[in-house]
Amino acid sequence: MNVNDPFAGLTIEASRRALAAQFKASGIETPDLDARLLIGAALGLDHTRLAAQAARLITTDESKAIASFAQRRMAHEPVARILGHKEFWGLDFELSAATLVPRPDTETVVEAALEFFRSNSGIKPFRIADIGTGSGAILLALLSEFPDATGIGTDISAAALTTAELNARRFGLAGRASFVQCDYAATLSGSFDLIVSNPPYIRSSDIATLDRDVRDHDPHLALDGGTDGLDAYRAIIPQAAALLGPDGVLIVETGHDQSTPVSDLMRAAKLTLPRPPVADLGGIHRAVMGRKAAF
Repeated sequence: MNVNDPFAGLTIEASRRALAAQFKASGIETPDLDARLLIGAALGLDHTRLAAQAARLITTDESKAIASFAQRRMAHEPVARILGHKEFWGLDFELSAATLVPRPDTETVVEAALEFFRSNSGIKPFRIADIGTGSGAILLALLSEFPDATGIGTDISAAALTTAELNARRFGLAGRASFVQCDYAATLSGSFDLIVSNPPYIRSSDIATLDRDVRDHDPHLALDGGTDGLDAYRAIIPQAAALLGPDGVLIVETGHDQSTPVSDLMRAAKLTLPRPPVADLGGIHRAVMGRKAAF
């Protein structure tokens, strides 16, 4: 193998195996998947065409592209950041340095909203707010499920909102989604049927202990929840309670061991809890729901 062009002259399949072995030796958790995704991106081939062309030799230019991606992944840059996009709720979201990488755990918030409104057939969310929208993942996923709804996403980061607006156009939802720069819900007005949020909830002292993929590449503004991780909830929950219409629902994502204090904050804001917190696939209570009284 040429050290300057480490994959040149190898077949696509051999390159994939070699890259996966490098990743595995470096402690990458999903070496085979990461190798396939990065080689596919470097070569401009989807999974089917990668398999069909498995015996084709890698060119020098392709080898350099693969090596560049590999170097970034070996430095624990997430695959989604290398590729510049990530699937969430069946939608392919563009990312930027100002946005979190959408994670499967956050889909629990979308699932909780769908379950609630579908089990209460007389209530529909016509106006939705996503506080701290980032890439727009939660808001745009919900708008894709509720075709009669409109929504607004807020974020303190102008760069994040640019990414969210791009995604709204990407999915044909720009006509139903708008975005505003503000601190949480500070500039919102009117009445909302559904408010959602995945706020910063990592304790400040825990930031340094996070996996390098997160610590070194996700924006700390979207991670740091203060001394106890609850600062954002203390701001968002009272704001949301004032903005919800009758029977309106607030759903927030929570971290490990946070569902109880967040539930207490909702009760303090005069919201009732229509159901217990919803757990993600790992068993963590990930989505906490509060409902405003109808009168």
